[in-house]
Amino acid sequence: MSFSCHSAKLCEFAIGLLFIVTVIPVTAQDRERDEKADAVISKAVSFLGGDKYLNVTSQLGRGRFSLIRDGAVISFQAFHDVIVFPDKERTEFKSGKTRTVQTNIGGSGWIYDGDMETIKEQTEAQIESFRRGLRVSLDNLLRGSWRKEASLAYVGRRPSTLGRRNDVVRLTYEDGLVVEFEFAADDGAPQKAIYKRTNSEGEETVEEDRYAQFVDTGGIRSPFIIDRFTNGSHTSRINYQSVEYNGRFPDSTFAKPADLKEMKKSFKL
Repeated sequence: MSFSCHSAKLCEFAIGLLFIVTVIPVTAQDRERDEKADAVISKAVSFLGGDKYLNVTSQLGRGRFSLIRDGAVISFQAFHDVIVFPDKERTEFKSGKTRTVQTNIGGSGWIYDGDMETIKEQTEAQIESFRRGLRVSLDNLLRGSWRKEASLAYVGRRPSTLGRRNDVVRLTYEDGLVVEFEFAADDGAPQKAIYKRTNSEGEETVEEDRYAQFVDTGGIRSPFIIDRFTNGSHTSRINYQSVEYNGRFPDSTFAKPADLKEMKKSFKL
């Protein structure tokens, strides 16, 4: 399109008209995508328990963590995991007589290695891994903790299993991290979370968490199986045996112990 301006007013009007014609459809499209994304989130929250789910302040889970190679379990550990939302977590792994504890509080954390009998501050890489885990988590998405640092958009629908389709939303963080979440189109059940990360050697890896076996505990549903796929290969499984909500956990639950003697005591939940 071309035009000539015979006066400053006419030119201003013409440019303004072009701006309106060009921008309004895009803005309306973006608004529609945002509304669809919000609707997908609302349906998922409803599936998980609605206000009961949103009002959860803490979670205690027990189960088994398995490493998988070539479709077979190569090792497993029992675990219990304490979470106080939004950013406190203490996970204890036990295999035989060996115990490992990983604890994070916001931007800090420590690790107890039962084999080496050491307590160390987490490295920057370990803390960043925890922080990334929070940002790509289902709870972070559905509880809206991302709202000050990311934008949400509806992507569309993708084929799932048995002729079903999943609604897909994309969370894009200001620093470039992108996470896509898939939800069953019929009932809103969470299905997947997919994101890319770069390792220390600069290689890009696609990580995918798949959610299954939703169990209702006091009106709150949660996936009792979470499978991790790395570049399409099944690498690990979290299999919960029980989940409890809204327990009280004092700050001492997450505090770094003064010495090894404290770690040798049985931790009571």
